This record gives sequence, structure tokens and C-alpha cells, in this order.
Amino acid sequence: MTDEFKTIKNAGEGYYTEKRSKFLAFAHHVETVDEVKQLIDGYRKKYYDARHVCYAYMLGAERTEFRANDDGEPSSTAGKPILGQIYSAELTDILIVVVRYYGGVNLGTSGLIVAYREAAADAIAHCQVETRQVEEVVSYSFAYPMMNDVMRIVKDMGPRIVSQTYDNTCDIKLAIRQSEAPQLRQRLAKLSFE
Repeated sequence: MTDEFKTIKNAGEGYYTEKRSKFLAFAHHVETVDEVKQLIDGYRKKYYDARHVCYAYMLGAERTEFRANDDGEPSSTAGKPILGQIYSAELTDILIVVVRYYGGVNLGTSGLIVAYREAAADAIAHCQVETRQVEEVVSYSFAYPMMNDVMRIVKDMGPRIVSQTYDNTCDIKLAIRQSEAPQLRQRLAKLSFE
């Protein structure tokens, strides 16, 4: 199991034209299906005069939640080639929308596949790709006198402090790279027995 994934940092745009048909591609970083729906609705409103608004998205570090939509194009000629570009770039948490303006000449299924694939690839090429870590949140409660020991572990391992409360009993939530979470838990648990 890997605790890293690749996604895009910024939105990117791509373009492809074939036999007077124009393909405008837009790539976005997304983390939820609701974000996906809002963006697609926005493109449908903005490009209301376009013949097709096709898209594909992939969510989650495991890359198991995805969807491709042909929006009236022949089956598997639009959404699948877009999704194929997401797969080949090994990206997740991404939505690519391709808006097609029909140019009056039919491209045929192979022509459509190439057009949607190239438009999606161009949008990805205009994005900044970054590698992110899958984080796990570790919660720990301790007595106030243990504060220095807990903070020494935080300093050593470098987790991100999500939240902390200090009282007679202190609570701290730490986000750390998934592969390092067991070690953090173990070191904190050891403090309780010292």
C-alpha cells in the first residue's frame, strides 16, 4: 500500500480542433462528488450553446471512485478517452471537462476518441502536478505534566497538529503520513507507561 498520490495543484485548460469541431478542455482539482457536480453544472450553463459537455473524474488516494460521461456522444468515445488520460498520468482528485462545438463534419468514432483524448492531455499538460501524502489522524489524551514528552515526540516525528486542548487532561490530534502513524501511536502509548 502506498501513502502517496498525484493530483493537480492548479486548474488547466486545453484545446483541440478537428474538421471545424472545437474541443475545449478544463482540468480541476476536486475532492468531492458535490464539487464535480457544481463544476459540470457551471460549464453546462457557461457553454449552453455547445453540442456536448463530456467529462471524467477520479477521486481518492486509492483511485477507486471514478466516472466517465459521454453526454450524447457515441458510447465510449468521449468519457473513456478522458478517463484514460487521467489513468495514464496516474492522477486522482481531478475532474476534466471537455466541451465540444460541432463543426458540421462527423469525425467518426476513432476521430472522436482521438479528439477527446488529445484535448484532455492538453489540459493536463497545462496543470502543475504535485505528489501528496495520505494522512492519518492520531488522537492522544494525556496529563498536563507529560506535555514536554509529548511535544518532544511531535518535534521528532513532525506531524501536523490538527487540534489541541490543554487542561487537567490534555487532548491533541496529530495528522501524519499514513505509513508513520503506527510508530507515532506506539511512541505516544509508551509515554503512558513511563
